[in-house]
Amino acid sequence: MNKDHEPKWLNWAKRIQSLAQQGLTYTKDKYELDRYQQLRDLSVEIMQEYTEAGEEKIRDLFCFEKGYQTPKNDVRAAILEGDDILLVKEKIDGRWAMPGGWCDIGLSIRENIKKECLEEAGAIVNPTKLVCVLDWVSNTKAPLPYAIYKTVMLCSFDGYRFNDNTETSEANFFSRYDLPELSDGRTTKELIDLCFEARDNPDFIPIID
Repeated sequence: MNKDHEPKWLNWAKRIQSLAQQGLTYTKDKYELDRYQQLRDLSVEIMQEYTEAGEEKIRDLFCFEKGYQTPKNDVRAAILEGDDILLVKEKIDGRWAMPGGWCDIGLSIRENIKKECLEEAGAIVNPTKLVCVLDWVSNTKAPLPYAIYKTVMLCSFDGYRFNDNTETSEANFFSRYDLPELSDGRTTKELIDLCFEARDNPDFIPIID
């Protein structure tokens, strides 16, 4: 998949956001600051209208950033048992995804994966093998309001006990051949298939865009 599928309005909104952020960082003129802030607000309004991220999340991710805009870092855990994979049900859209989320500052990739699995699925995991590092805009058809680098790792685990949390409402294993409705902005069937390939092929080389 390539970025040609991305709607023009989304590409324009992200470019407006990026330019506005740079202007807010580097300009000293108070009138220019006001204009750049209006541009940022406009880009947030456009993305909120046409994506599923929600205005609050978009503002949280964009409006407190400083300096040159860079991609967001998202990590996901592939927890496999036979032909089954552990998925969590996202509260934001009622669909399913591999456990994971945005990286927190101060934690490594592995530490972030462990943290997200515990919070979202009640699973204590050990990341064991890199599956991929993907430019996610090029690998999903879901409209995304920001650029994302997605890192996925195979994980071993000894079980899970789901606990109520702010991000997910359930955790369960599903057959790779009978998947529930996926939250495509977070997890796709192609990504799940890649995780099984990484596990089953001893010569698998991690995919890095």
